[in-house]
Amino acid sequence: MNLFARGGARAREHFDWPLFLSVVGIAIIGVVNLYSATSPYIDDPRRSGLADMYVQQVYWLVVGGLFGTLAAVVDYRSIERLAYVFYGLGIASLLLVFVLASDVRGSARWIEVGRLTFQPSEFMKIFMVLAVARKLAEDPRSDAKTLIELAPAACLVGLPALLVGLQPDFGTAMIFSSCGFTMLALTRLRRSSLVLFVAGLVPIAWSLWQFGLREYQRDRVLSFLNPEADRTGTGWHALQSRTAIGNGGIWGEGFREGTQNQFGFLPDQYSDFPFSVFAEDWGFVGCVALLCLYAFVCAWSINIASTAKDRFGAAVAVGVGALFFWHTFFNVGMTIGMLPVVGITLPLFSYGGSSTLTTMVGFGLLMNISLRR
Repeated sequence: MNLFARGGARAREHFDWPLFLSVVGIAIIGVVNLYSATSPYIDDPRRSGLADMYVQQVYWLVVGGLFGTLAAVVDYRSIERLAYVFYGLGIASLLLVFVLASDVRGSARWIEVGRLTFQPSEFMKIFMVLAVARKLAEDPRSDAKTLIELAPAACLVGLPALLVGLQPDFGTAMIFSSCGFTMLALTRLRRSSLVLFVAGLVPIAWSLWQFGLREYQRDRVLSFLNPEADRTGTGWHALQSRTAIGNGGIWGEGFREGTQNQFGFLPDQYSDFPFSVFAEDWGFVGCVALLCLYAFVCAWSINIASTAKDRFGAAVAVGVGALFFWHTFFNVGMTIGMLPVVGITLPLFSYGGSSTLTTMVGFGLLMNISLRR
């Protein structure tokens, strides 16, 4: 009993309230926004099932909270020992996608098990973070590294990015790459190796454009570079998103009053463009407040990393924070027209069970590291 009492007292003493309240705040605002985004479907008998998405999102948040709690209470050093096992299971699930997944809009990403549908690439994000963190922790040296020395960790990033890109899901592959290289930035790179790496990005980008992207993906990039070229085709999503954000003005049109959303002009408003719905409803002031919440969570993850008691914990905190940051950066960037539309979700705002579970487990890991700092 004394042991449990001491453990409970320690948890209360070190409980990370800023992280907890920020995540809960974003999740609540996300559910309210999802209700606004799907409210036009309430009176549409053909799509009335979509009107209950916000209720399903609450269910996923509860389930995600349970998994996040489990990730928080198990000592993360035990998780470290299983990092490569989780990574191997994640790679196996990505390979199963090519066998079992059903095609949706030209992309096979989801596996159906009975009535349950899940997206393996979402769970693989956490598995990759754990594996890369363990690889970085296995080399405690602080001297500058060469590209060859970083190659094993880079391969842990590149393999899932490649498999996801072949689905094809270019947006999620970008998340893997961005998050992985953010974690690798924890190590110092020799100046000559850095120059070689930057120089190698040019032929890699050219090869990706010529052979890695499908025609519709290249069209999205070209539409981003020239938005007026195809306003009713590839440029439609970005145009309607920018219009919705512009309609919001300073204070917004009001909850469930956004015309672009309510009249059905804004596509995928519950998955890819929930930020546009929020901007139209609550305006510039609301967007600044929301982005401050997102920025705080990203900054707080860096704070947790700086106080972590070992290299693995610090690397995991940076990785989870990077996942959250890059998802937010790419999603908001594409909604305001600063980046091409690539179908990346906004954490705790976009509807999706796999995405919500992954995000909550990530925050559970952050809480785990914070409790044991």
